[in-house]
Amino acid sequence: MTVSFTGRTIETARRKLAERFRNGGIDSAELDARLLTGEVFGLDLTEMIAAANRMLTSGESNRLESFAQRRLAGEPVARILGHKEFWGLSLQLSPATLVPRPDTETVVELALEILRTGASDRPLRIADLGTGSGAILLALLTELPQARGIGTDISTAALQTAAANAARAGLAKRAGFVACDYASGLCGLFDLIVSNPPYIRSADIAGLAIEVRDHDPPAALDGGPDGLDAYRALIPQAADRLAPGAALVVEAGQGQSGDIEALMKAAGLMATWLIKADLAGVRRAVAGQKLPP
Repeated sequence: MTVSFTGRTIETARRKLAERFRNGGIDSAELDARLLTGEVFGLDLTEMIAAANRMLTSGESNRLESFAQRRLAGEPVARILGHKEFWGLSLQLSPATLVPRPDTETVVELALEILRTGASDRPLRIADLGTGSGAILLALLTELPQARGIGTDISTAALQTAAANAARAGLAKRAGFVACDYASGLCGLFDLIVSNPPYIRSADIAGLAIEVRDHDPPAALDGGPDGLDAYRALIPQAADRLAPGAALVVEAGQGQSGDIEALMKAAGLMATWLIKADLAGVRRAVAGQKLPP
């Protein structure tokens, strides 16, 4: 059903949009309506309140209705907007990149905790394997002004998006990007390696929410029959590229942390730090340390 918002005020249009989203079974109806309405007018929440009684033009109505139809069809708000906030950064998205999720900030948190326990004033070298939008790497670089980083990805389109995000964040001089499979194209040793690899079991992909299943790139989701294929590839590669005492920190799917620890141990990495859980209690960030010889 197509609805015209022409002649409505910004506030009544936002409320009508939220009602349609609730009726469509969207849990985040109020937030989604606010974000999409704000995008049409280029207004934040405070500005929308101030302009609440302004009438929509026909062009604005058409654009808002287009957004509404896309959201009701299952497209996530971040895809409609073309950007997503992560660690305070507004990151551009593309069809080649995952939508960054709050759970992944757990990887950033654990990595920072590890680096700060062994604080050093020397410049740090960081690698983000399968960087996608560059979310983890850029978050770390914002917190570590002496650090430099490299993001890798097999998708050149994803690397272009990550490089654009680095430029937007003012981090282009400290971030480089390499097209390769995980760490296979890297040289030298790193003080920290991070990764959020694909870890969904192949058989489980069909049951994912439509926002993920139909809109995130399949290669960034599918972790093989048991969800661990990517870890089997990247962990030995990362172990070879870690400096003595350095750490690998990866995101884990639900119930996978024990298997990932075993793969790290087999590659010579020790579970020196506690696994960090996300806000839902899922053991989300797993770390292994390369011990000195």
